[in-house]
Amino acid sequence: MSYLDNLFNLEGKVAVITGGGGVLASEIGAGLSKTGVKIVFLDINEEAAKLAAQKIIEIGGVATGLKTNVLDLDALKQTRDEVLAEYGRVDILLNAAGGNQPGATIPPDKTVFDLNIDDMNKVTTLNYNGTVLPSMVFGEVMSKQKSGNIINFSSMAAFQSITRVVGYSAAKAAVSNFTAWMAMELAMKFEGSIRVNAIAPGFFVGNQNRALLLNEDGTPTLRGQQVINKTPMGRFGEASELIGAVLFLVSDAASFVTGIVLPIDGGFSTYSGV
Repeated sequence: MSYLDNLFNLEGKVAVITGGGGVLASEIGAGLSKTGVKIVFLDINEEAAKLAAQKIIEIGGVATGLKTNVLDLDALKQTRDEVLAEYGRVDILLNAAGGNQPGATIPPDKTVFDLNIDDMNKVTTLNYNGTVLPSMVFGEVMSKQKSGNIINFSSMAAFQSITRVVGYSAAKAAVSNFTAWMAMELAMKFEGSIRVNAIAPGFFVGNQNRALLLNEDGTPTLRGQQVINKTPMGRFGEASELIGAVLFLVSDAASFVTGIVLPIDGGFSTYSGV
């Protein structure tokens, strides 16, 4: 095995992926599986998690789909026990569970004073607590192993003010801050053996935002075109384009990298629009 192969060798590792039934999470899981990683997809939608796992199994990989609730500590602990009974360890946690609510957005015909606080709370709870709680449960497993990697999902909305998405922006900004804090905490108390980083995808078309970004004929909506105009590469991202960044962050190639938020955005975060 070459030096480069050793740097990126993930053979036999076990990855737990929350929100595993989603387009981006399932694609990352499929990519990791091709390097020999055993994948556990977690989702509140059990059917979606099992479907994502089945696609990996059909191409010769090892995968499991389980139902859990990232906002329920007891459910997460039960799921952890199931994972450990099946695989014996957890090497990678990818916190991809998240989402938005209509009332936590401000459409063009309304103002911030129309914000639905209940929806705002749901969005911040799902995206933030839905990252913190799995990190606590599966991070504790890593602390006992004295090794592991946690990858959180931040967003372009955490980097700059993006119109409409006030709740999602606040939640993802909190995820970025938690990533830095958790990285510091675990590095200092567990001899640098557990790393915590985040990826910040730009605009990728998934199930939740498809109607916002694309018309039924596949052309960009007005909102979608505004995004493309502010993306120097001039297009939306492909889900498969997240895989390389995750592979890097969870491999030994990134052994001295912790606490960062890595944009994968076609240049969106660099461009002022002028």
